[in-house]
Amino acid sequence: MLSLSQTRQFLRELKLQPKKSLGQNFLVDQNIVQKSLAMAELISSDTVVEIGPGLGTLTQGILERGADLYAVECDGRLCAHLRKSLGKAYRERFHLLQGDAMAFPVAEKPEEKDYKVVANLPYAISTPWMDALLGQAVLPSRLVVLLQREAVERFLAPAGTKVMGPIALFLQSAYDKVEAHPVSSHCFFPAPAVDSVLLSLSLKAEPFRFSHGTRRLLRQLFTQRRKQLGHLMAEHLPPILANAWSELLRRNAYSATVRPEEIPMKMWQQLELGRPSSC
Repeated sequence: MLSLSQTRQFLRELKLQPKKSLGQNFLVDQNIVQKSLAMAELISSDTVVEIGPGLGTLTQGILERGADLYAVECDGRLCAHLRKSLGKAYRERFHLLQGDAMAFPVAEKPEEKDYKVVANLPYAISTPWMDALLGQAVLPSRLVVLLQREAVERFLAPAGTKVMGPIALFLQSAYDKVEAHPVSSHCFFPAPAVDSVLLSLSLKAEPFRFSHGTRRLLRQLFTQRRKQLGHLMAEHLPPILANAWSELLRRNAYSATVRPEEIPMKMWQQLELGRPSSC
């Protein structure tokens, strides 16, 4: 696992200047690496997906636990470094893809395999990548991701808050929060100008999943969050379903003037089921 001095040295050798646009803040604190691995409860039979392995600090820890690792990294120089530093030693278990994590959100992991995600997630893609992950046919049993604090607040936002949005609905319908551990900016090089959180989530025994069509509809509704929900439903839903939703709001003591972020998750799930009933 790489220290700060080793990280600086490798970056000089690779002639790589960390890019803020790519979220290249390299983890250099071994305690956070160990905390990530412990949160993931890794065993040797696990399959793991890592997004943006960078220089391989977390990658090496995952491989040392005996897991089968699928990783996606967009930077060609970092990919070459990883293949040289870890590829030979872990040839049978380290599957590295050079590409965009948004195009390959689970790094070309075989579809049938159960898996966990363990990653120091590039902050610039945290929300769209999470959205893409939640649309996968198979969801990871455990998510351990190092994120910007503001992203964690969006992911775990309760109804009635201004940051409540579709990603919170999709994520909280499928996952339970296990642990959230604050991480100092000094644990990275270069140090980001924002606070970070190491977040652990566990797949629910019976995860609720929104269909592609409902996910698209919810995104549309929340992009117009200043509008009243009654007007939004009339605009975006067939009359029969819009009327059923108006009745659902009334039975749950909500006015048609309510905003989307004020509606609790279980009521949104009724929209997916297509048969609104009192929650």
